[in-house]
Amino acid sequence: MEFDAKHSVIVPEGVFIIGTYDENGVPNAMNAAWGIQSDYEEIALFLAKHKTTENLKKTGAFTVAFATKSTVVISDYFGVESGNNVNKIEKAGVHVHKSAHVNAPIIEEYPLTLECKVKEWNEEKEMLIGTIVSQQADESILTDGKVDLGKLQPIMYDASFHVYRTIGEVVGKAFSDGNALKG
Repeated sequence: MEFDAKHSVIVPEGVFIIGTYDENGVPNAMNAAWGIQSDYEEIALFLAKHKTTENLKKTGAFTVAFATKSTVVISDYFGVESGNNVNKIEKAGVHVHKSAHVNAPIIEEYPLTLECKVKEWNEEKEMLIGTIVSQQADESILTDGKVDLGKLQPIMYDASFHVYRTIGEVVGKAFSDGNALKG
């Protein structure tokens, strides 16, 4: 069956929670799905115009929290409500504190957060590139000092069915399993 290219499925689509402050220091969060690591210490996100994009243009900073199985309700809320209409942080009942490294909020309910400075904002392409200056990880998601995705339980957005799915089990060892075909 052939599909219109507009409905192409590209997976996984992460569920990124972008945190910013407005000009009055009021925290805001939005749910974004289109993002990638674009270089070492760099993240690229594709964001249409939102309160968040207006905020980051003013502050030059943002945080990126990774939505998890245990944060799915608040993560979805951050995507279905507009920060122009309501204080989403207050309404969701989450707890925030200011990043020690950038002028942006850290939402304490998320166990993994990147603290970023705006490197580039291309309004025409709706592309944000951020330099990652620090990473905050809760001890509960670490194994041997590394972020353990099995413990984090990050979710992805399934555009075909408009649902969130957890990222699954380990199925192979990178930079190793393919060596069996070299020989």
